[in-house]
Amino acid sequence: MLLAAGRGERMRPLTDRTPKPLLLVRGKPLMQWPLEALARSGFQRVVVNTAWLGAQIADKFTSVFRLQPPSDMRKPLLNQESIEIAYSHEGQDFGGALETAGGIVRALPLLCPADASGARATVFWVLAGDVFAPDFVFLQAAVDRFVASGKLAHLWLVRNPAHNPHGDFGLTLRPGDAVGLALNLPADDPQPRYTYSTIGLYHRALFAPPYCDIPAGNAQGLKAPLAPLLRAAMDNGQVSAELYHGAWTDVGTPERLQSLNQLTDSD
Repeated sequence: MLLAAGRGERMRPLTDRTPKPLLLVRGKPLMQWPLEALARSGFQRVVVNTAWLGAQIADKFTSVFRLQPPSDMRKPLLNQESIEIAYSHEGQDFGGALETAGGIVRALPLLCPADASGARATVFWVLAGDVFAPDFVFLQAAVDRFVASGKLAHLWLVRNPAHNPHGDFGLTLRPGDAVGLALNLPADDPQPRYTYSTIGLYHRALFAPPYCDIPAGNAQGLKAPLAPLLRAAMDNGQVSAELYHGAWTDVGTPERLQSLNQLTDSD
């Protein structure tokens, strides 16, 4: 699921007429970067939630996103390097965004459809359409590892940027391990915190009781943030995490957008 419903208040006036995920970063709409990464990794279906100026997003990407052939043609595209896009139009259905957990619950029927046998998918990626992480690779091996772990969520954390110096969550790692447990640290805990990159793997069980009381499908359009669900699951040891060391920017202000567009790919 690619989150694209926010108003982008801090990006005004740029977002007065353009939804933030469509603002250009190095010549491409911001949300196109993760769509390309997902397609290159072989993932074939994405749900996009929309609210503010959501029709522009649906008009831009329609129902299928295909990678464009590279200019030098040294790496021909594979047939499967395309993605089917389904939309959850929160603004159209409820007049505005439902926040992250509310939006995910609303989209669960699209995220976890039943197959021919009636079985439903149980895990899915969640990522933000306004974060620039060009080096992140969406691996099927990461999905398989997450499924085998039995956890409710797996988060990629980054070193704290200047705009979030105190971070979000702690992380406990044993020597030599790349993956540990995410921690819901109290305010006075001296352990280091890291910032949630907004890239994660989730099990649908996190969006059901006892962690979430919104009925599947969120037909009433209830708004709910994601952090309380994650913190409750962390307290039960149900959230794993690892550090992501690649390039990462929360494109939350015009200044950050300008800075990204002033850099070249070689930078």
